Parts: sequence; structure tokens; C-alpha cells
Amino acid sequence: MRSRRLVISVAVIAATIGLAPGIAQAAEPVTPGVSAPAVDLAKAAAPNLNTFKSPAERSVRKALPGAKGGVSAQQAAGNPDLALVLNAAATTAHAFDLETTVVSDDSALKVTVDWGDGSTDSTDASGSTVLKSSHTYAELGEYTVKVTVTDPANQAEVVNTFELMTAGSDFVPYAPTRLLDTRNGTGAAQGKVAPYGSTRVKVGGNGGIPEGVTAVALNVTVTNTTSAGHITAFAEGTERPTTSNVNFEAGQTVPNLVIVPVGKNGYVELANRGEQSVDLIADVTGYFTRTRAGGYTPITPVRFVDTREGLGTTRGQLPGQKTFGTRISGLRGVPEGVTAVALNVTATNPKEAGHLSVFPSGGSVPITSNVNFTAGQTIANAVIVPVGPDGSINVRNGAWAGTDVIVDVVGFYSPDSKASYMPIKSVRLLDTRDPKWPHGPMQGRGYIWHPLSVGEPGIAGFVLNTTVTNTAGAGFLSVAPDPNTREQYRQGNQVFPERPTASTLNWTAGKTVPNLVQAGAGSNGIVDYWNQGWDNTDLVVDIFGYYESN
Repeated sequence: MRSRRLVISVAVIAATIGLAPGIAQAAEPVTPGVSAPAVDLAKAAAPNLNTFKSPAERSVRKALPGAKGGVSAQQAAGNPDLALVLNAAATTAHAFDLETTVVSDDSALKVTVDWGDGSTDSTDASGSTVLKSSHTYAELGEYTVKVTVTDPANQAEVVNTFELMTAGSDFVPYAPTRLLDTRNGTGAAQGKVAPYGSTRVKVGGNGGIPEGVTAVALNVTVTNTTSAGHITAFAEGTERPTTSNVNFEAGQTVPNLVIVPVGKNGYVELANRGEQSVDLIADVTGYFTRTRAGGYTPITPVRFVDTREGLGTTRGQLPGQKTFGTRISGLRGVPEGVTAVALNVTATNPKEAGHLSVFPSGGSVPITSNVNFTAGQTIANAVIVPVGPDGSINVRNGAWAGTDVIVDVVGFYSPDSKASYMPIKSVRLLDTRDPKWPHGPMQGRGYIWHPLSVGEPGIAGFVLNTTVTNTAGAGFLSVAPDPNTREQYRQGNQVFPERPTASTLNWTAGKTVPNLVQAGAGSNGIVDYWNQGWDNTDLVVDIFGYYESN
């Protein structure tokens, strides 16, 4: 098993802007871009890649059967300093490297590692030496590792043990619950968050959420805004990153899903990076824990509901104050038995301002919201929601008048899914406004291919925040795996990817719009960002974590 070092480019290593063939407005494909300073995701994940040690003093010696005079006599007779020093380091969500330092006289030895999950590794050694081994656990959890060195010639055996915890986290669905609302004092003091100030959200130990959770899925909404700005979510007690989660303008109410690490004290911090005070709302739909729960499986985005066509529900707008249900489990690549589903939910053609609430079937209508809209607006938001006992979810229109609803599924959580979450310190991957980016804005009907995990088949997907800005016209963004390899692009024999039909976010001219994306890595570790509009737009992409199956 290799120690993973995943390296990706800040501004897309060897990126290409692809253009749809046969479109008169499109120019020829742009020459591949040059690489920019790279980002090492293993370094970014370092706070979660813990180390474990057991010094020589913890070595326990015993005499083998047949040794004369017991342990003390045998120890005095031969190889008296026999001992083990153990150092382990997490390398992936499920894997560890172990360094075993053997302190010994010049004797023939046998060293056995019991990994605590029923598997063992053995090797022969001679005298003092350093041995290296690796192991991948099938299940997340805490394990007792026992290393034994045997010296047959001196009838001696030494054992050293230590406890380790896997680095990855699995997902536990949670009924949509409001944890913070500064408008009425829920979860914090009542009152707006000051400009360049922040507020905290209690997650670990709040309600049915246990202490010690590693990350949380929150729908964060900013409202009552009087200037432009953005909100940054991060674990309390850590340095505030320079990335953004929710971008807003004066007079807007903007929601966005965030998957954010939780501080050691159980809090998430929400920083207002605007020049005026704002109200903040945070609704939880699940959390991540280092015990076996539900892993993640990304899928190529597939449309489950479109009320404009009658797909997944009756045709026609969802009336005001009404709810429809749609089955998720067992359809279109989603298996039975999933516990939660990752969606992109879009409201379009609304007749008045309102919001959509997404919740599991069989549950009561929550006070939480997922998509906020104004009359005539088309707006999308990422959603993670538990799936009801019958395999379905519900969508409620909180307005008094109708709206069309579109639901795209991008992945699911289940006990059988193998990919565990690795939160990282957020990093900006791409900003087409950056002077170092050689291609300028995304061209209309074009795409950018982005090699995120080439040569790393264990990585299943990524948690990204995409933001469009400086939009010249209306359009929408799609994010999907690329069918080509990086070598095909380098050699110029790539095929043109099939244009996705599912949307990630929608915009109109002059707007700045963010949305979280749970992007699948596909077979080649390359993700495509598609400008589905006819006009140019700038794109910003930040990464907050990834899903890993080994």
C-alpha cells in the first residue's frame, strides 16, 4: 500500500478549455494552459492524518516456553535489551504506515504485526533494524495494534501495543433542524453579525448530535443584507481561510450548503466578510464521525424531478404551501437501503418570493429551508437530506403561489458505500479572474477540465464550492466527471465529453452566485466545469474535502 500524495494545480495543471463543435460562436480550442504553484492535499489534510507512538518503555517481555529460570533469568542470559519502538501515521482515510524500530543483539528474529482487525503481517529480521509496513482497514474505527518480536535463540519474546483511530469520517443523517438564527436568538444572541465579525454554531453535543463529530453538513443562509460580501465557514479554533461559502449582494437572501470541519470544542464559526451587518441562519441535515456509519458514492448527476415535464411527480408547478414526494431508492442508479442523498435542487418560474424545504418522507414539515427565491428567479442549491423509510424524500413549497422544481441526484450515503470523508483546510483551486490564469473568463458553451486526482483510484469525489461572477448573460453551470485521461489530453486525442444536462447553479447577467458541488472523480480523476450559457463568465472553485475509499 502506497502513501498517498495527491497534488493538484491552483489554476489547473495543463488545463484545456473545450468548445462544443458545430457552434458558430465558438472559437477553436485554446492551447493547454501552463501549470501554476501546486497544492498538496495530503498536506492540507495533515490535521486529520494523526500519528500514534509507543516507546520502548512500553515493551513487555516474556520468556518462551522452555526458557530456563523465567523472564528475569532469561533476560540476563541473552539479548537483555530486546525492545520495540512503534510509530504509525495515517496516510489515507482508511490506511496507515507503521515504522517498527527493533532494538536487539545480533540475533535472528521474527516480527509479527497484528493490525487488530483479524489480519497479520510477519517478517524475518536480524539484530537492530527498522521495518516499515502499511495496512488499510476495511471499516472505520479504533483498533489495537500489537507488534511481537521473537528471539528463538534466546527464548525471548517482546510485545508492544498501541491504539489508533482511522482518519476518515462517515456520514450520519440528521432530521433537518435549525441550529442558528440570529433574527430571533436561536443558538446565539439575537442580533445581526457585525461587519467583519463572526458568530458560532454549536454542533457537537447539540441535541442528538454527539460530541467529537469531525464535520457537519449545514445549510447556511444570509439575509437582511445591506451591502455585498461573503460568509466563510470554518472550525472554531482554527485559522480563518481565505475561501468563501456564501456570496451575497445588498437586499439578497442567499442560502448555500456547506460541509465544514467542527472545532475540538464542538463549534463551527461563521465569519461575515462584508462591510455591513447581516443575519445568519444555519440548518443541519447530518454530521460526520470517525465511526462506521454511511460512506459516500458519487454518481454522474441524473435528473429525478422536473415539474415542467412531469418527471418524478405530476406535471405542473408545485402549488404554494403544498408538498410532493419522490422516490429515490432503487431508481436511476441509486440502490435500495440508502440513508441519505446528495441533491441539487432548483426553483424556477416562481410566481412570488418563498422557499423550498426538503425533508425525509414520513417526517413532519421542518422550519428549515433549502432554497430561497424571489418572483421569476431561477436559483439552485445543494442539499443533503435523509431518505425516509420508504426510500423517498419530500419537497415543500413555502410560498403562497406556485413554482417549478427540479431535483438532480449527485450521490448517496449508505452502509455499503466505501468512500469516507476527509475534510481539509479549504484551498482555492481556480479563479479565472487571476492574472496568472492564462485563458481569461470561461467562454460561452465551453468547459474547463481539471485533473484533481489522476492516478489515485481510491478517491471517489470532492466537496467543492463553485462561484460564478462577472456574468455577461444568463446561463447555468454543470459539473461532471470527464471520460478522458490526462494523457489523451496531452496527446490531443481526447474525445469531446457528452454535455451534461443537470445543472449546478444558475445565473443572470451581472450576478455573483455560489453553490456547493459534490463532484464525482469518475474513472480518471478529472472533473469538468461547463459554462452552459452563451456568454462568458468568471469561475471560482474552492475545495473543502474529498471522499476516499482506501
